[in-house]
Amino acid sequence: MTLNRSKWLSLLVVLAVLALGGFYAMSNAQPAGADNEKLVLEFDVAEDMNRFVFEETPVDENGMPAHGNPFITSGYIYPKGTLDGTNGVLEDGSPEFPDKVIGTWICRGWFYGDGGAATSGPWVITTQIYNFGEEYGNLTLVSEGYELADVGVPVKRAITGGTGDYSQARGEASQIFLGFNEGTEGVDLTFTIELQQPANVDASGS
Repeated sequence: MTLNRSKWLSLLVVLAVLALGGFYAMSNAQPAGADNEKLVLEFDVAEDMNRFVFEETPVDENGMPAHGNPFITSGYIYPKGTLDGTNGVLEDGSPEFPDKVIGTWICRGWFYGDGGAATSGPWVITTQIYNFGEEYGNLTLVSEGYELADVGVPVKRAITGGTGDYSQARGEASQIFLGFNEGTEGVDLTFTIELQQPANVDASGS
């Protein structure tokens, strides 16, 4: 079958319109369930230093973990504003405010730069898991990045994923080191997390 000149031109116009329409649709596509609003989560973390474990080497002259030393630790997640930089964990490692605990924080990584002796700048590079609720793994967020030895200075971390309502989560976390809790000398931290994809969970504790 052959097409005359006018039919060829008509076919080309139709194909061009379809192509432009497809390009427009792709350029304006959104992931399923996403919208233009960011979900903001805010919470505090108190580390139980009793659960802090690091390798025997490398260490510095004072026995503190040195650059490259791997470690793992954990603590409690509280609603934003619970911690003042000196509280959150009792000496035996139990939470100071058990009725306010909204999850578990797990942190693993490596000491960096001046390591445990650092007083400023990055001292560890870590992966953090924020596990909300009592069940492990059902509702989590994960972040990667630097942690600073400076008190009160925010540092950005990448949100790399999660589980449950956060299974497609991407975004950015801002972490601030508040100080060392008196109970175990673990760190107290506060977080503000902006997620690109909304979820149905409020981790603010409100």
